[in-house]
Amino acid sequence: MTSKRNVYLEMKSINEAREILFDRFPSQPSMPLETVAAVDAVGRILGEPAMAALSSPNFHASAMDGIAVDAATTFGASEETPVVLKPGTNAFWVNTGHMMPPDTNAVIMIEHLNIIDDHTVEIEAPVFPWQNVRKMGEDIVATELLFPRGHTITPYSIGALISGGVFEVTVRKQPKVLIIPTGNELRQVEEIQANGMKPGEVIDSNSHVLGALCQERGATYVRHPLLKDNLKTMTAAVKEATAADYDMILIIGGSSAGSEDFAKPIISALGEVYLHGVTMMPGKPVMFGKIEGIPVFGIPGYPVSAIVAFEQFAGPLLLAMQGLYKPERETAMVAPGRKMTSKLGQEEFVRVKIGSVDKGLIASQLPRGSGSITTLTEADGIIRIPANTEGITEGKAVEAELLRPLSAIEQTVVITGSHDNTLDLLADQIRRGSGTVSISSSHVGSMGGLMAIKKGACHMAGSHLLDPEDGSYNISYIKRYLPNESLWVVNLVMREQGLIVPKANPRGIQGLDDLKQGDLSFINRQPGSGTRILMDYKMESLGIKPHEIQGYANEEYTHMSVAVAVLSGRADAGLGIHAAARALDLDFIPIVTEEYDLIIPDRFFHTEKIQTLIQTIKTEDFKARVQALGGYGTEKTGEILFNC
Repeated sequence: MTSKRNVYLEMKSINEAREILFDRFPSQPSMPLETVAAVDAVGRILGEPAMAALSSPNFHASAMDGIAVDAATTFGASEETPVVLKPGTNAFWVNTGHMMPPDTNAVIMIEHLNIIDDHTVEIEAPVFPWQNVRKMGEDIVATELLFPRGHTITPYSIGALISGGVFEVTVRKQPKVLIIPTGNELRQVEEIQANGMKPGEVIDSNSHVLGALCQERGATYVRHPLLKDNLKTMTAAVKEATAADYDMILIIGGSSAGSEDFAKPIISALGEVYLHGVTMMPGKPVMFGKIEGIPVFGIPGYPVSAIVAFEQFAGPLLLAMQGLYKPERETAMVAPGRKMTSKLGQEEFVRVKIGSVDKGLIASQLPRGSGSITTLTEADGIIRIPANTEGITEGKAVEAELLRPLSAIEQTVVITGSHDNTLDLLADQIRRGSGTVSISSSHVGSMGGLMAIKKGACHMAGSHLLDPEDGSYNISYIKRYLPNESLWVVNLVMREQGLIVPKANPRGIQGLDDLKQGDLSFINRQPGSGTRILMDYKMESLGIKPHEIQGYANEEYTHMSVAVAVLSGRADAGLGIHAAARALDLDFIPIVTEEYDLIIPDRFFHTEKIQTLIQTIKTEDFKARVQALGGYGTEKTGEILFNC
């Protein structure tokens, strides 16, 4: 069968696409009803009201330990004229929860009794009728409404249902979703576990993520076995599914405009395509239509695109089928630490880290790649840039949807600056100890970190800026660029910088001079990073010109990205730290041992969360974990090197 490229139908905005979706699939609850045991109904939606069959309590019960009496027998009791009670005659011992004896209507607490002997008790104050008694039906009265139809049953609801004698409930059937992962490159998790992973293979994570998102919205799901990019077999699978008892079908992959993207021709052949393409990033290629009355979605294959497409369209439809709604995320006004550009004509979902700095919320943009699932796992929030703008100005307050509670964000230490692998260790170590303080680190280079301090956009900067004049680190740059800022400089680690090269060093590289080989490719760090400054300093001292190194202008933002570039064969060498080379089992050629410090404004230094961080890096446990990475020294870790 000849493959041909798809052409997007007229693209719609998110709002227009939603209107089309709910016009074709009306939003009133559409799922049939079923009866289930109340104890198994958590998360289910009542299709009929739940009416109490029993009262709770269904008898008058003592609310205290003491003596049950007819209140009238206690009237007139006082310190001067105590009333004598005879247990077993006109008073009865009861414990909390006991049924009240006949002809009693009050309980005297045991601590208010003066026990004379086994047969005589005195009281010095009266009780009134029904004092310290749980009356029949106090909580629930038989036949009353416990919950209306449409109520979502919670664990608390279970207690009320059982107490009210409701042991079965009528609920809406959960939508059943079929998830069909497609793609020649995909492999099941089990297959990778058994056989390992080969170049060109991709683990199928999307079907698992979408399945969990379906469950989160009250649905059940079935994962279809992986399908290769074959129009005939894919069409047969979808046709078979529409004849089964599924309420929605998600085809993962194949929704874009490539020659082997088959979602559109499948839906068109078996039913009708209502929409193909939405003006949003990520998630633009999403499509949906109807086959045999069933909504069928073409979900983009990139992980973040798949999630955004689901959350904007398939997820809301699943909720509507059950008469549910998903609570709006908490929002907050945040100020971007740097300008965020955007493509005009497309609404963009920008994932950001957020921290509270100087009583304001600062947002740092995460990478925008649709394939980077970690940009969602690391994100504290999402900023939606409207389609009619080209971005957001640095420092301008905008609304962000929060993915973490604001209380957690307030406890986040924002570190901006140079990348180092020990920051990941520190993020884990601080959670081990404090349980509440967390770290958000953004990698913009050492100079970028100093500028973030200057703008009030972080709590501290990670820096390793070499002064070529005297070989010192950071201090001269602080004095030059932050002359009016009161700062503390605390050492995090000493670390080895050098050339990262492939295992066994096939090109026989011995030092920076060897990078001048015409056919040897290099991967550099971005301008302003301490590693780039070190590189330029060493090149100048050796008389090497930038144009003499192939790849000098190719840049990455982290040491691990440099190491991956070497591992993948994209570069023959890159300048980075020993720990990054060791982590990926690459060879390393040392060049210098340098100082990596944390630069902390004085106004933050004495705060509880910063002191928690400093105490954490001083622990022997943290130092031992750092040394285990290789290429690090901790002899100065936690030491205050400078204060001005």
